[in-house]
Amino acid sequence: MMNRAVDAFDLAKGRMAGDFRTMINDSEDLLKAAASVSGEGFALARTKFEEKLKRAKATLADASQPVFERARETAAVTNEYVHGNPWTAVGIAVAAGLLIGFVAALGQKARRHGLLD
Repeated sequence: MMNRAVDAFDLAKGRMAGDFRTMINDSEDLLKAAASVSGEGFALARTKFEEKLKRAKATLADASQPVFERARETAAVTNEYVHGNPWTAVGIAVAAGLLIGFVAALGQKARRHGLLD
């Protein structure tokens, strides 16, 4: 389930990067048109830029939706698991806490003895 979310995010990221490149190119056209201050050229470039910006915003909204949905699904599954197996969840949390504490203590000890400098 997580791989699908990552794949969807990567695909959306690629589309967004393309849209932003296009938006940058269009903004350069807008700046060039503004330099010559031609009424028609400026209005056309501005309209084109606004359309690209709207499209980029829509792409960003569409791309983030599947990621949020997958996160909600993952949270729901985790919630069900924890409610169904509370002691297992407590055991996992305790084990993770002990591991983090052990690693932190080991790091402090190594720093005191000058091993991490």
